[in-house]
Amino acid sequence: MSRLRPLLVESRLTLVLALPLVIGQLSQMLLGVADTLMVGRLGEVDLAALGFATALFHVPFVFGLGLLTAVSVVTSNAIGADKSGAARASCRHGLYLGLALGGVLALLACPLANRLDIFGQAPSVARDSRTYFLVSMVSLAPALGSIALKNHADALNRPWVPFWIFLGGVVLNVILNALLIFGLLGLPALGIDGAAWATLVSRIAILGAMLWWLNAAPGLAGWVPVRWFLRPVAADFRSLLKIGLPASLQMLAEVGAFTTAGILMGRFGAVPLAAHQIAITCASTAFMVPLGLSMALTVRAGQAAGAGSHHRLRPIVQSGWLLGLAFAVCTAAVFTLAGREIAGWFIGSDEVVAMCAKLFVIVGIFQCFDSLQVCSAGMLRGLHDARVPALIAAMAYWLAGIPLGAWLANATAVGPPGVWWGLAIGLAVACVLLGRRLWKLTATAAVRRPE
Repeated sequence: MSRLRPLLVESRLTLVLALPLVIGQLSQMLLGVADTLMVGRLGEVDLAALGFATALFHVPFVFGLGLLTAVSVVTSNAIGADKSGAARASCRHGLYLGLALGGVLALLACPLANRLDIFGQAPSVARDSRTYFLVSMVSLAPALGSIALKNHADALNRPWVPFWIFLGGVVLNVILNALLIFGLLGLPALGIDGAAWATLVSRIAILGAMLWWLNAAPGLAGWVPVRWFLRPVAADFRSLLKIGLPASLQMLAEVGAFTTAGILMGRFGAVPLAAHQIAITCASTAFMVPLGLSMALTVRAGQAAGAGSHHRLRPIVQSGWLLGLAFAVCTAAVFTLAGREIAGWFIGSDEVVAMCAKLFVIVGIFQCFDSLQVCSAGMLRGLHDARVPALIAAMAYWLAGIPLGAWLANATAVGPPGVWWGLAIGLAVACVLLGRRLWKLTATAAVRRPE
């Protein structure tokens, strides 16, 4: 019992922090779920266009998401070391980074939006996805800015207000979707383009609400910038980029693999791509739980390392793995047993539903690998270990997952589901290698106290 006590204590502390982070991540994902559910009413071509545009959008979005995980790490280390100035600088420069990166990527998307046909999609899919993709890219700046602020608040153990703010943004998005997609209350019916405009307005509202709360909350005085837009400090940017850039490359390797999978599925026609969009939406929504858990583990490992409490790291690792695996087993059972019913919520096409049912079986299998690998990656990030995990991710997805998936889909009788089997193999490789590295790193007191 004495050996189990540290594990139980760390599990409880992780769950207390993870619960609002998980719910917050789910609320963010609900923006995409709402778009998929409502655009699915328009037909399989519109749903395929949404899936294609969303796949392209997620590459720069996840790059920015990974970069901004550095805010959580730097702020949590600052709290562990009781350095409020470093925490304030992390918040301010994280906001700068999110807004600047989003603006640059939106500008780069403009010429690409006119050449979406180069990805080999059906002409109707490439045409219908253009405006949605472009408006979504414009929404990237407020999205990344608000995520930087949320990461700072999460590291301060104040996650509940950001959760309600982001959930309010989801409600606003659903209302605007109904008005703009279907043309209610006398407004023009914009179809898929209306979903993009609704998302843009919602993300701007979320950013404004986050800034207002951080300035108004009295309990955050001393840990939040008093003056937001001061001259940037190069050293503070470097500290964020040192952690965030490898983390973003690691996440980019994974999301790039899933985006490539979407493009490969699109080459088989609108039906496989529509099925892929439904399956990836559901899988990504379920993934928000281990992702939120991973964010909590990043903060907890970072605080332990910042305070020099290396003896707590192994119990944090073990509790994180157990919690992640327990959830993954539950979701795997749901996807495997009820895949056809879930697909039917999104679209009425029998062909798409049948294809989805096959993909959901694979989703159920890789849920376990995905949950464990993201928990390991989060804890490694909290320990300032990001470069080697980035290399592991690149190898797992691009040397194993995508090549095997393409071969299975095109050269065997497996067909389009082979793309997803390749993704499952890549996740399994990442799971084993990242877990092994984390276990070795926390085996000794060699975990360096962050500077």
